[in-house]
Amino acid sequence: MSKTAETVWSNCLSFIEDNISTQAYKTWFEPIKAVKLNENALSIQVPSKFFYEWLEEHYVKLLKVALTKELGTQAKLVYIIKMENTYGNKQPFTEKIPSSNRSQVKDQEVDVPIKNKSPELKNPFVIPGIRNVKIESQLNPNYSFDNFLEGESNRLARSAGYAVANKPGGTSFNPLLIFGGVGLGKTHLAHAIGVEIKEKYPEKTVLYISAEKFTQQYIESVKKNNRNDFIHFYQIIDVLIVDDIQLLSGKAGTQDVFFHIFNHLHQNGKQVILTSDKAPVDMIDIEQRLLSRFKWGLSAELNHPDYDTRVAIIKNKLYRDGVEMPEDIIEFLANNIKTNIRELEGAIISLIAHSSFNKREITIDLAKKIVDNYVKHTKREVSIDYIQKVVSEYFQMDVETLQSKTRKRHIVQARQLAMFFAKKFTKASLASIGSQIGQRDHATVLHACKTVDNLSSTDKQFRKYVDDLNKKLTL
Repeated sequence: MSKTAETVWSNCLSFIEDNISTQAYKTWFEPIKAVKLNENALSIQVPSKFFYEWLEEHYVKLLKVALTKELGTQAKLVYIIKMENTYGNKQPFTEKIPSSNRSQVKDQEVDVPIKNKSPELKNPFVIPGIRNVKIESQLNPNYSFDNFLEGESNRLARSAGYAVANKPGGTSFNPLLIFGGVGLGKTHLAHAIGVEIKEKYPEKTVLYISAEKFTQQYIESVKKNNRNDFIHFYQIIDVLIVDDIQLLSGKAGTQDVFFHIFNHLHQNGKQVILTSDKAPVDMIDIEQRLLSRFKWGLSAELNHPDYDTRVAIIKNKLYRDGVEMPEDIIEFLANNIKTNIRELEGAIISLIAHSSFNKREITIDLAKKIVDNYVKHTKREVSIDYIQKVVSEYFQMDVETLQSKTRKRHIVQARQLAMFFAKKFTKASLASIGSQIGQRDHATVLHACKTVDNLSSTDKQFRKYVDDLNKKLTL
């Protein structure tokens, strides 16, 4: 029976599969296609130059043994790389590159002339000209679970993050989407998960990247005509952490490439961790197929820290910096900076700096001055509970009535106004607002906001309600 390229490669694959891990086999050998067998030279098609370089660097000996078993000692291997379209070139072209067994192969063969044969930059994090496949995690070791204090506001997200760190890709939290307002610790927690994974599983490839940086790299890969290399680089990551995923909004090309990367990682049991300033249901201009995948795992919200958590954060920060501070000042800070952990820590740093540089004792007066200077330009965020209280009092009803299921017009309008101002003055998601104002869904909140906008422009009395409540809430 005469040998064909397919039968030779199939036999090679059987041998290779027995000698490497299942994951490595799926990633690096299943995508390869046998193309042609010419005497003792087997041509195989690989998806990109990066793919070819990885095989040559890590599996060339294994390939040589497998081929020798099938075709004898004079066996040759030729890679065929499908190149993407270049600008002004409508036809894709292929490049044939011999395996590294140079003594048995003549000069490089090229189907179509290539102006620039210099290898493209495969790893977006490697300096051009330096051959290096080592992938740095881009993690900040200062962001750890030790200094990410647990409280009611973050318990679910922190616990899920810790579970993922202990068993990346092996929990139902894949992807893990951490969402919440500015300064609540999303980036800190994402880094903490990555740092913990690197400590527990040093052999795993972990990568942290902002969605903005990811988009820039993708645009660069399109310009350089190595989109496939870009995709394959990200497909070899074991744990991919993408910060501010909502920034992919409206970027169709980047969303498409991330979709393929996400699918590959998820199907192969790799862990994906995402952060966002809003829940998937509130994301705008993100493709539905991506949003549906974001919901496959767990979406965990980070809320504003309660008083006890704020006190614990301050004490932890002081302990780490080796600074002592009177209890009444700690309580003052916790009572006056409520909505943003980043702001809270910034005020502590400013207070310590003023005390140290001016050689002044930390007093309550100094604390008041620092807090006033630090947060006076920041729009104070009010809570949803406070908004409901103000609206209820304005319409002379209790909060229970406001949240009730009644369809009486004046109560419905009061509830819609509470939802409107909750969206305006807080960072809470629509789903979170709805659940806190009478267990409604996000669609009800969206409808309420549109109704308030419409009535404000057509009904003078309703416009007065809006203006009055706006003044009360911004005092």
